[in-house]
Amino acid sequence: MSSDFVVRPQSRFDFNCYRAFRDAYEPALESKEVKRILVDLKEVQYMDSAALGILLLLRDRAKAASKEVELVNTSGAVREVLEIANFPKVFKIS
Repeated sequence: MSSDFVVRPQSRFDFNCYRAFRDAYEPALESKEVKRILVDLKEVQYMDSAALGILLLLRDRAKAASKEVELVNTSGAVREVLEIANFPKVFKIS
């Protein structure tokens, strides 16, 4: 049975979060059951260009592992940053 894996960055999503974020999604990349990684951005109040790079890195690693990445619960300033960076062209965003 395929399943979703959810990663929830905290209120500040920047370079300082990289290691914890990577450690959170690593098990999903290695799991045969996980087909989709959901990045739940509901709690994120601030994200910078490093966070965008971290998301692109996740997308590339997930693609290599035949998994999808979806950004969920995006709103406000976070949604604006994603749109300015043209992320809707590379990610499914809701």
